[in-house]
Amino acid sequence: MPIDAAKALAAEPRSGEISWTRKDVLLYHLGIGAGVPATDPDELRYTLESRLHVLPSFATVAGAGSPGVISGLSMPGVDVDLARVLHGGQTLTLHRPLPAEGTATATGRIAAVYDKGSAAVLVMRTDVADSEGPLWTNDAQIFVRGEGGWGGDRGPSARREPPTGEPDRVVERRLREDQALLYRLSGDWNPLHADPEFAKLAGFERPILHGLCTYGVTLKAVVDTLLGGDVSRVRSYATRFAGVVYPGETLRIRMWVSEASVRAAVSAVERDDAPVLADTIVQHS
Repeated sequence: MPIDAAKALAAEPRSGEISWTRKDVLLYHLGIGAGVPATDPDELRYTLESRLHVLPSFATVAGAGSPGVISGLSMPGVDVDLARVLHGGQTLTLHRPLPAEGTATATGRIAAVYDKGSAAVLVMRTDVADSEGPLWTNDAQIFVRGEGGWGGDRGPSARREPPTGEPDRVVERRLREDQALLYRLSGDWNPLHADPEFAKLAGFERPILHGLCTYGVTLKAVVDTLLGGDVSRVRSYATRFAGVVYPGETLRIRMWVSEASVRAAVSAVERDDAPVLADTIVQHS
């Protein structure tokens, strides 16, 4: 079996230094669609270094591209074919607002291995702290097709009860044809998002958008629509990747509001509202 659960869980955590600059933050924001309209004062908070606010989902790429997925596949006890890997979900917990530039220590480990029968799920946890203390914790759920069935723990269900009633807000975000090519410059070089031949080997008609790009687009929509553009109000953000997105499509983002959280559901407009993000919740102050 390519995944040795006991070995993966027992492996020593890996720590390393990461750093990022304002340029990295600006590139990430452009990669998730910020800057339209280019002179809008609300957009300039994301695209002009003199006014720069950091969208919390930048934590998923800061200093290392896609550490939860790529690093998880190189941990002891894990030896799998990249073409069989999908990013199943992401949970981000903020300990304080992200600085526009910084240096920090990232410590990663496999926190759980679940047997879902037809697949295995790895939970790669990354804790990041700088000289002032903890910054954020990332949990990436890595879905490996065909690697389950060894009789291990199935783990908790990632599915939440769906929101009830009509959404409080609905917004649409059109993606660029080159959105994946732009987003990958923040560090996630998986050829699934750029190489048509690799995408076909993985079972897709053409390259798909990074799940974490959709994740960022959605958080920005919630912050801008319901949190007054104040990125510091976000406390945590979790989602399950329920389907693929193709560059050039339009995302429909439905939002249900409660006192300290926003529930969201995201679908692809051009494919009859095919779901792409589910069980999505932003906890905020």
